Amino acid sequence: MDKAKVLREIPSVDRILKNEKIKALLKDYSYSMVRESVRNVIDSLRTKVLKGSFSEINEESLIEEIKNSLNKRYSLQPVINATGVVIHTNLGRAILPQEAIKHVVEIAQSYSNLEYDLEMGKRGKRYAHIIDAVKKIVNVEAAVVVNNNAGAVFLSLNTLAHGKEVVVSRGELVEIGGSFRIPDVMAQSGAILREVGTTNKTRLSDYERAINENTALLLKVHRSNFKITGFTEEVSVKELCELGKQRGIPVMVDLGSGCFIDLKKYGFYGEPSVQEVVDEGADIVTFSGDKLLGGAQAGFIIGRSAIIERISKNPLMRALRVDKLTLSALEATLMLYLDEKEAIEKIPTLRMILEPPEKIKKRAAKILKMFKKHGIEAMLREDVSMPGGGSLPESGVRTYVVAIKTDKPDEFSEKLRQTQPPVIGRIKDDFVIFDARTIQEREIPLLVKAVKQIME
Repeated sequence: MDKAKVLREIPSVDRILKNEKIKALLKDYSYSMVRESVRNVIDSLRTKVLKGSFSEINEESLIEEIKNSLNKRYSLQPVINATGVVIHTNLGRAILPQEAIKHVVEIAQSYSNLEYDLEMGKRGKRYAHIIDAVKKIVNVEAAVVVNNNAGAVFLSLNTLAHGKEVVVSRGELVEIGGSFRIPDVMAQSGAILREVGTTNKTRLSDYERAINENTALLLKVHRSNFKITGFTEEVSVKELCELGKQRGIPVMVDLGSGCFIDLKKYGFYGEPSVQEVVDEGADIVTFSGDKLLGGAQAGFIIGRSAIIERISKNPLMRALRVDKLTLSALEATLMLYLDEKEAIEKIPTLRMILEPPEKIKKRAAKILKMFKKHGIEAMLREDVSMPGGGSLPESGVRTYVVAIKTDKPDEFSEKLRQTQPPVIGRIKDDFVIFDARTIQEREIPLLVKAVKQIME
């Protein structure tokens, strides 16, 4: 290869900027951004030629690369989730409902009454917007929201039990993801852990014997990300609340993945609803906003007004509070729960988890048809997908996938991650699998384009 000859064929930055296809990009991007992208791509090309890894200059391919580089200008970008895991922590967990997105945009582009009481004409409280929304769905006295559920648990323990004992079953000392463990959160909050029972069996008498003059709280942690089966026994929320009332000790329940609908009637068991736990007498309940609830990342703290008032006055509340965009997304999501049918239809997380297999099969068939139209060999298969996000750990659900057989599935998957938008599937044996459960209708043409690009 004559490197000098190839280097001379590389077009100048000015020449590329005069290309009509590049000029068209100025409708969506600033001139400086486009120029920078052109310069970076040309510099990269020149380096490849000098290293001997590039031998032919194709201006059209160069322009496509410039377009792709502009699409990649942000580190955080949309991806196509073809894994079938609905609440995928690594992929951003819940997709917001359109109503929430619309409300976020409305609030983001204007000033708002975040901490202003419009009726009184003076400073108000930012959590008033959430309290009203929560009360319409759950029969509670008060509520606040912090940045995530770990923050909710930490703040509650720090407020109610700093320097005092919190009684919790050994079988509920869970790790909640990212190496964050309940005992560690408790230690940082200043609360003193008092374990009772064993990993598989904890009785009410274990709690009774542990209570002393330094006991501040009885804590029950819902094991939302795993199950213990076989020779087991645990104390129900109702039993623990009755004991708490007898001894004058508040009971806190960490649900982890909070849900506002009764999933049992849809065939999912072992995941209590928020209302169910409140009705059983819990004084304070914490849960996530971006798991089964299907909203923005947040940690809800709901319960008795006297307790919530104490938590609200904790100086750490300011450090853990959420901003106006999170509040607007949560408020709009919560309002959808006023009608359960509407919530299931419009909240993507609920819709994907509860979607009938027949509808998923129809979407998978559409993907397969489009693949075959472009000469891509694939097959439709029945499979199993998971809700994910530490929710419903035993609830594998029937799904349909489109599978492509390849000798190098890892390499194929790596190339999929480099497309725009990136596609994240899963590998099973020698197949790269696209689970139609989590592929959005609007993403199908993009998925097909990405696979076609790799095949070519």
